[in-house]
Amino acid sequence: MRVVSGCLCGINCKYNGANNRHEKFIKELRAGQLLPLCPEQLGGLPTPRSACEIVGGSGEDVLAGRARVINTAGEDVTECFIKGAQEFLAIIKQAGIDEAVLQRRSPSCGVGKIYDGSFSGHLVSGDGVTTALLKKHGIKVWNDEDYLQDKGEC
Repeated sequence: MRVVSGCLCGINCKYNGANNRHEKFIKELRAGQLLPLCPEQLGGLPTPRSACEIVGGSGEDVLAGRARVINTAGEDVTECFIKGAQEFLAIIKQAGIDEAVLQRRSPSCGVGKIYDGSFSGHLVSGDGVTTALLKKHGIKVWNDEDYLQDKGEC
């Protein structure tokens, strides 16, 4: 079993209240192969919510206290992102899951590339907060696009 970003399974948990549904993930969910979770909701953020980006670094930097997660209203929501990542990790450890497929570019779930904190759409190298925590604990993490390409679904 793998954990997957909830939005990929059609759950309306994105910041704007929408989802990133893909039929491959729906099939795997129905086959009992996936556990859908949203770390931002687990951290207590509402849906919909203001868009957020990591300012001053990556998810690893957020966990180390060197960067913050800020929303478009200028509010610091770092603690919600850290709490969500911790809850996400606790759930998958309890379930014995050691693989994750997460939504690319997200400040929580981004794998390899995230937005740069300027809210301009510019991407930089780095992982989201949840991804950084999962990797720190030895969880194998794919972004959704790489996973789908690997499975021949793109």
